[in-house]
Amino acid sequence: MTRTLRRTRGVRLALTGALLAGLTLLTTAGPALADDPSASASPGGDEAGPTEAGTTFRTATALEQGRSGTAQASAGDYLYWVFPADAGQRPTVEATVKLPESAARRGTSTWQVDVYDGLRRRQACMYGHQTRKAAADAAIVELSCVLRPVRAWSEPWANDPLAGSYYVRLTVVDLPAADLGLPVDVEVRTSIKELGGGHDGGGALAEPLVPGVSVTSAGETDDGRASATPRTLATGAPGDGWASGWWTDRWLWTVGGGVLAALAAVFGYSLTRGRGRPAPVPPGI
Repeated sequence: MTRTLRRTRGVRLALTGALLAGLTLLTTAGPALADDPSASASPGGDEAGPTEAGTTFRTATALEQGRSGTAQASAGDYLYWVFPADAGQRPTVEATVKLPESAARRGTSTWQVDVYDGLRRRQACMYGHQTRKAAADAAIVELSCVLRPVRAWSEPWANDPLAGSYYVRLTVVDLPAADLGLPVDVEVRTSIKELGGGHDGGGALAEPLVPGVSVTSAGETDDGRASATPRTLATGAPGDGWASGWWTDRWLWTVGGGVLAALAAVFGYSLTRGRGRPAPVPPGI
């Protein structure tokens, strides 16, 4: 009887320890997986962003995550910026166009913001005002595009957003011919929302989709002949670097699930094992 009580007490202590370990692990993993709308990756500080924009993909102006850029341009120009986005993040692009005075304009205009990935594939917006029409007397027009969550891996035929560079293109798509060339002031803002491993598809790219610029560096070889060695200049990376691809907070949930499964197994065994060997039957009964 004493031995049975000791075994029962040991089982209870094991169950209590496993339960506390599981609760501690899940409590630690909770904040990492929280889908808080206000949680966005920003390098911090109030550093001024770039004050110009590129006119092609190759000359796109680099933006850091969470920073904004401004530019003075003419109506009808194509303006380009580029920023990095990593797996498990959901980028948001916002653009504000300050229009010239209504007395100088002849009619309405339609503005549009597009986002392309590192392979220059146009990415669809989950929601937002990607295209907007500005009335003849409007002072500003505001655009926005919330992309789908960036994945670490995808099928070759899919158009899923992948880790790498993302290009922002802002232009006017409908404008009276008399209004072409009027000066406009533009501001583009980028923000990143961390989603965690809930959107991890399992797998990783060999390298992020970050196109480079081929630069020829002239030099001389040992025999005096000129040599040209191309090198690649990266367009930028997140502030904390690119994800390694193998780590995800799903590991925390996997370990926590294993602890809870072990807890359930021990508890089920304690319920079904019985009270041990029955006592011997007295003779004569």
